[in-house]
Amino acid sequence: MSAAEGPLVVGVDTSTQSTKALVVDAATGEVVASGQASHTVTSGAGRESDPRQWWEALCEALRQCGEPAHEAAAVSIGGQQHGLVTLDERGEPVRPALLWNDVRSAPQARRLVEELGGAKFWADRTGSVPAASFTVTKWAWLAEHEPEAVRATKAVRLPHDYLTERLTGLGTTDRGDVSGTGWWASGSESYDEEILARVGLDPALLPRVVRPGEVAGTVRDSHDLPFSKGTLVAPGTGDNAAAALGLGLRPGTPVMSLGTSGTVYAVSRRRPVDPTGTVAGFADARGDWLPLACTLNCTLAVDRVAALLGLDREAVEPGTDVTLLPYLDGERTPDLPNASGLLHGLRHDTTAGQLLQAAYDGAVHALLGALDLVLDEDADPSTPLLLIGGGARGMAWQQTVRRLSGRPVQVPEARELVALGAAAQAAGLLTGEDPAAVARRWNTARGPVLDAVERDEETLSRISGVLSDAAPLLERSPERRQGPTTPA
Repeated sequence: MSAAEGPLVVGVDTSTQSTKALVVDAATGEVVASGQASHTVTSGAGRESDPRQWWEALCEALRQCGEPAHEAAAVSIGGQQHGLVTLDERGEPVRPALLWNDVRSAPQARRLVEELGGAKFWADRTGSVPAASFTVTKWAWLAEHEPEAVRATKAVRLPHDYLTERLTGLGTTDRGDVSGTGWWASGSESYDEEILARVGLDPALLPRVVRPGEVAGTVRDSHDLPFSKGTLVAPGTGDNAAAALGLGLRPGTPVMSLGTSGTVYAVSRRRPVDPTGTVAGFADARGDWLPLACTLNCTLAVDRVAALLGLDREAVEPGTDVTLLPYLDGERTPDLPNASGLLHGLRHDTTAGQLLQAAYDGAVHALLGALDLVLDEDADPSTPLLLIGGGARGMAWQQTVRRLSGRPVQVPEARELVALGAAAQAAGLLTGEDPAAVARRWNTARGPVLDAVERDEETLSRISGVLSDAAPLLERSPERRQGPTTPA
């Protein structure tokens, strides 16, 4: 056995580009082993992945963990949200999964909102107004463009559901992840039959929603993973809800996550309803709520700008009036699925470093614009903003967030918070504790606090003005941007 104080648990983060696994001591939170393996995502208008790659990556990540993974008493999967996984009668993928950042379903999203009660109907019913990232719009796109795939589909899953089912043989999900589909009614916490009927999805194809703290199943015998048969499997959850667990988040504490996508969120006791669609009214994995706003363009977009300029990502320079909206993949917040990047205010004396800083400013501006909407009205504005994700340790990201937010910023030392949150959920199965309390016991949010600086209102106002003025251009479809073609 490992020299651990308590039982070992495994937490998994299956994200857009890789799968990570941590073996954690449930008593202390110490990470005793870890592993990681990558998977591929298509480029172009669509963003798709083969779910079988996620399984292969999970197997490889666990192999890297070695003997401690064999000793684990419980496991939980945290995963990228919204992805549409379609399975045939044998449990095999009908086609590659449509991922959260596949925005081809923007027309279907608009149509669903218009034809089924408008934005207020959707917000009241599901907590969110569906955008192109939501699973319900992807299913509507698939039904319109690939009806043969829909006919072949015998089960519909989210990414974390798929891996959990490969472990247990049972189709399950949790309230945190299912709340991002667009077909789960947040008021009644059940599948919405009217919405499902509207998009032609049989509820029998959907997984059972496992309650917080309930065992989703046990590891079955016929698999190639280094778990013992009968190992407990927790419900799992979406990546943001898992990160909230990993931080031991309490109501009123804001979080900004800087990854491929950017998110801001906070735990709330009140069910969120935002008919503007800016805030998604997600559930958390405990029984509370997780109002959240998400951007499609964050670290990946800024790194792309740095690469185009031939600069290191930290090579920013201050003192510019240039504005760069880095909407390289379209955008979700603001809701501009057809947008592309936009540069305004370029001068002869503008430097490459100033352009790069403008890209950081544009990415953070989009997130901060939603922060006040995410937080409850009685939230303390002096509470430090927790900065997490792949970009959180970058000096340029930290300083940009401080300058544009005007808030103190805390950077937790713990890495892989999604996997840690999943591990805390697995540990809660064994101890009977609230998983967030487990994470607080592990002291996962510990980290340096950067003092608040004066908020840069001038830059925020300039970016908002450019965004407002450019809205008609950013809202154009790709076909309209190209203009008429001249016959040969």
